[in-house]
Amino acid sequence: MIQSRANKYMETSIQTMTPAQLLIMLYDGAIRFTKKGIDAVKRKNYEEANNSFIRVQEIINELVVSLDRSYEVSDELIRLYDYFLHKMIEANVKKDIDAANEVLGHLLELKETWIQASKLAQNPGAVLNHG
Repeated sequence: MIQSRANKYMETSIQTMTPAQLLIMLYDGAIRFTKKGIDAVKRKNYEEANNSFIRVQEIINELVVSLDRSYEVSDELIRLYDYFLHKMIEANVKKDIDAANEVLGHLLELKETWIQASKLAQNPGAVLNHG
């Protein structure tokens, strides 16, 4: 019963999010599972690492599918996401923390970029008001 209410709450929350909030949520998930996978490799828990790295790949695939291809930057993002997928597969197969850390760094940067872009979209005059 409680789980059912929690699921309903989550479903409602997701349905009422803006596209930018959903995108940032996907990045948060990818970042969380990348960190979890890295930690699992360090602890030699390869099953957990595998599951976490697969979740990252699924989220990256969702980022690709949800990409609005009407913008020029979309082609660059697709190439970047493909690279992330390649590196996450490498991280998973070889249990390579360096490959996972590389993707993690990019995900953190991109998340911050999307947060800033979202703020600008909400308040376009903000750039002009600074300094």
